[in-house]
Amino acid sequence: MDIPRERAPDKRRYIYGGVGLVAIIAVVIGVASLKPAAPSIDRSSVVIDSVRRGDMVIDVRGPGSLVPEQIRWVSAITAGRVDRIDVRPGATVTDTTTLLELSNPDVQLEALSAQQQLNAAEAALVTLRISLSTQKLAQEGVVATTTSDYNDAMRNATAFDELEKKGFLAKGLLAPMDVSKAKDKAVELKARMAIETQRLDVMSQSIAQQIELQKSQVDKLRDIAQFQQSRIASMQVRAGAAGQVTELSLEPGQYVLPGTNLAKVAQPGRLKAVLHIPETQAKDIQIGQLASIDTRNGIIPGHVIRIDPGAVNGTVEVDVGLDGALPKGARPDLSVDGTIELDRLKNVLYVGRPAYGEPESTVGLFKVTNGGKEAQRVNVKLGRASVNMVEIVQGLNAGDKIITSDMSGSDTQSRVRLQ
Repeated sequence: MDIPRERAPDKRRYIYGGVGLVAIIAVVIGVASLKPAAPSIDRSSVVIDSVRRGDMVIDVRGPGSLVPEQIRWVSAITAGRVDRIDVRPGATVTDTTTLLELSNPDVQLEALSAQQQLNAAEAALVTLRISLSTQKLAQEGVVATTTSDYNDAMRNATAFDELEKKGFLAKGLLAPMDVSKAKDKAVELKARMAIETQRLDVMSQSIAQQIELQKSQVDKLRDIAQFQQSRIASMQVRAGAAGQVTELSLEPGQYVLPGTNLAKVAQPGRLKAVLHIPETQAKDIQIGQLASIDTRNGIIPGHVIRIDPGAVNGTVEVDVGLDGALPKGARPDLSVDGTIELDRLKNVLYVGRPAYGEPESTVGLFKVTNGGKEAQRVNVKLGRASVNMVEIVQGLNAGDKIITSDMSGSDTQSRVRLQ
């Protein structure tokens, strides 16, 4: 009788299962340990610049325009209505060219009134001179008469003295009263002559003073009349300087007040550039710093000649004198771009200024690695910056290449692939 044997257990199945389980665990662990795939970026869509060592120029830039160094504003001296306009902007004028004509009847009436007052004062001066001269002549006549009477009295008194000495009084040939009367008359006329002479001196002095006062009044009225005439003449508005009319926006019939700017005349000569620099960048600008002005038809060297002490709309006005010849087409009010050199850093690392990151700060930049196939984020400490360049203080070496364009879309990534 056959005895059934027990089948031996199949160990291979357990072995295969264990090996499979280990393989699955290994795959899971391997996959879990893999880094996430880096996003890809088209190389042509980014800007890559190389870190360089050398001298770096610190500069600032701002827009502006060319303006004449000498500008004359023509303003209204008196109020008036515009009757006629003789020139328009762009016309070349001399200092005597009439730009426009104003009219104001009130000014003409005031001029006539001032002239009338002047004429009356001049007539009063003539009358005063005649009157005072007549009075002086009359007083001179009084002095002459008094002097003559005094001389007669003195001769009589002298005659009586001589007769008295010869004894006529003692002999009774002369009356004592006649002798005393002759002497008293001489004393009286002497005193009167002194008084009349003094009165003539006082009159002569007062005549000069009265005439001087009246002349002063005439001179004041003459100045007023001349001023009124100048107001009438000013209504024929003249350029006042040779040059080119750049502004004149009035039309016939408009009424202007005293002090209103009527026109602007650009006098011939050199032009200067007036730049508008952001106030945050203007703090280091100094008089005399070198500059270059781009007219879009050539670059003109220059230097800073004036810095406005105040800021307007976030910008500071900086005047740049032009040291070179003007290119063709350069004219007043031409729009330009200006660059001012602030400083030069010797033997430093620098690179094109990134689209993000402030000077004197630490920022994450993408450094090109792996033969240009990838870009790895590195922390870079920036130094001083100019318009286009920034100093590298720490984090990069000469020859390194970084992405300087905007990478805000990859802020969460530590590396990217370049395709």
